[in-house]
Amino acid sequence: MKESAEKSFDTAASGVCESIARHLRALPPEVKDRVQEIRLRVDRPVTVCCPEGIYFLKNGGGVACAAGQGCVITGKGEMEETFRILCGNSVYSHDTEIRRGYITLRGGHRAGICGTSVFQNGSVSGLRDVSSVNIRVAREVPGCADGVLGRIRNFPDSGLLLAGPPSSGKTTILRDIARQISSGICGNIRKVAIVDERGEIAGTYRGVPQNDVGLCCDVLDCCPKSEGILMAVRTLSPQYIICDEIGSEEEVQAVEQSLNAGVIVIASIHAGSVEELGRRRQAVSLLRSGAFANVVFLRGSQKPGDISQICKAGDLLHEADGSAAADCRGVSRGIYGIA
Repeated sequence: MKESAEKSFDTAASGVCESIARHLRALPPEVKDRVQEIRLRVDRPVTVCCPEGIYFLKNGGGVACAAGQGCVITGKGEMEETFRILCGNSVYSHDTEIRRGYITLRGGHRAGICGTSVFQNGSVSGLRDVSSVNIRVAREVPGCADGVLGRIRNFPDSGLLLAGPPSSGKTTILRDIARQISSGICGNIRKVAIVDERGEIAGTYRGVPQNDVGLCCDVLDCCPKSEGILMAVRTLSPQYIICDEIGSEEEVQAVEQSLNAGVIVIASIHAGSVEELGRRRQAVSLLRSGAFANVVFLRGSQKPGDISQICKAGDLLHEADGSAAADCRGVSRGIYGIA
């Protein structure tokens, strides 16, 4: 496991220009194992984000708790070179991803791109003058879904929604669930389709998943979830569809249609708490769809994969509907807090 974690980090670091990457590769193994993000900002120190905090990269591969002399600084030229490396020296081929603000790297690592937006016909058509890059380090953690699967009595015969803030381990758990279901580890072997819009779950590279998603798993890579879910239903006859970060109304509608086709959906959503989930209109729509029997809440980036609580979707929906009725009567009260 340790060697795999180090290798994942080094693969993610290969997306950075060599003058910075060599310092990242020189980091001690115990630091590499914990890094969740590598952040570059023009004329600012390079930082690595770990569960316990943020550290500044030092020359030669050390880290410091505060910026100071000896820290590695990202110059404008180094940022431009990093951007070219991330694009594989072909910005045009990554045009669609760049418009969405990210580039997916081999191994499922994702580089968030920040810069000056270029607008055309009222929408973002690209980015120029890249000012910062955030590489999220993707890792395989076989068995990380055991805690979730072991606590849900009717799994895998019902839909599951993973909720948590960024870097809480949602994608990593989804990946392991796909592996276990499609390989028969948690029961009979099932047909699984992953709609991997950002390439983070399977980490497909030139048609081959770089991450282990099981023996009977099909991957729709870099395909919008709203379209990919329906494509999978029509063409792949899946028993399960797995996708990351459901958020739009179109995606909610696609989930509802897959449910009508008899497909079980396992997905994630950004929500750091029960209260936050209830404030999201699309989240309530997902609960109303009936696609999910259980909602698993993860704690956060300090303890990735750690379960905060597991709730029945029906209970959450009952509380949300009760709150809406109370608000209409002018009653102000707390509406959640389900254990």
